[in-house]
Amino acid sequence: MAKIAHKEDLQEVLAQAVAHDGSHDGSLAPVALLVERIAAASVELSSLISLGRLAGEGHAAVGGFNEDGDVQKHLDVLANDLLVDAMKHAPVAIVLSEELKEPLLLDAEAPLAVAIDPLDGSSNIDANVSIGTIFSVLPRLPEASELKAHFLQPGRNQIAAGFVIYGPQTSLVLAMGGKTRVFILDRNVGRFLLAIDALRIPKESNEYAINASNYRHWAPSVQAFVDDCVQGADGPFKRDYNMRWIASLVADAYRILSRGGVFLYPSDHRSGYGCGRLRLVYEANPMALIIECAGGAATDCLCNTLDLKPADVHVRTPFVFGSANIVDLITRYHADPQFSAERAPLFGRRGLLRY
Repeated sequence: MAKIAHKEDLQEVLAQAVAHDGSHDGSLAPVALLVERIAAASVELSSLISLGRLAGEGHAAVGGFNEDGDVQKHLDVLANDLLVDAMKHAPVAIVLSEELKEPLLLDAEAPLAVAIDPLDGSSNIDANVSIGTIFSVLPRLPEASELKAHFLQPGRNQIAAGFVIYGPQTSLVLAMGGKTRVFILDRNVGRFLLAIDALRIPKESNEYAINASNYRHWAPSVQAFVDDCVQGADGPFKRDYNMRWIASLVADAYRILSRGGVFLYPSDHRSGYGCGRLRLVYEANPMALIIECAGGAATDCLCNTLDLKPADVHVRTPFVFGSANIVDLITRYHADPQFSAERAPLFGRRGLLRY
């Protein structure tokens, strides 16, 4: 068995963050306790996921549909129950989950509101592709008149956010106190150990992630950007690009955090995709905070994701995130039609509209 050099564990790092908390209300103390509870639940969930069919074929079976009609696997429901139960033992007032139609009240006097995607990418369970748990931590609003109102804050108000990815390693990525840290589960001791203390995403990369099968449905600005990537060294970027698409948000995000790149899930012309597909409150917002704290950028193709105000708790959004320079470039494609047209391959080859 390989010997692991001493590493700080999650509890130690959280204790240090609380001790050096510069916020006026000491808001990191309850967050630290919450993260410990989520981590403990994710260790149990990781063990279940790692067994695959050995745990029974029922985990990957369709058990129904969530509030918006998405397929709900039995393991989705199990993950939701496991995490909600963990939050009952943390200072959490209200929980919002992808698997629940309405927010759930736990403790009206507790300081935190938590939004979760209990098992992101669960359609990949049978394929042994990395899946994960995403969470967003917001302050409870004392003046809120209904439970939903706590989650209609801009993502900029998040105190912390994170995700757990169940892959070759089970890793916890945590954005808190302006840093993005990575912890890896040491199964020998059942604890998350600090692997990266202050993650930084490269500003440039030659990788992009998008589902190219939807090309015909995209807006011209998205088509133009991808066309320019496909041209590689012969196009305006003067470099060859590789396309990566795992169809698991946490897996694509972890790759980008590790080596840069950009992820695009834009709106398109298909029914139900006009406002994008990913959920703003418990998918895009937590991922955007994680990315920004690591020096990257996240937008809805035009505006900073963290500045968007949710219209509802399950509202969807277009989502682009990753290396800051590439995300900024994609924004230019959307914001300036002339910029997009001038860079489109068809324009360059045929000289359309050129005088």
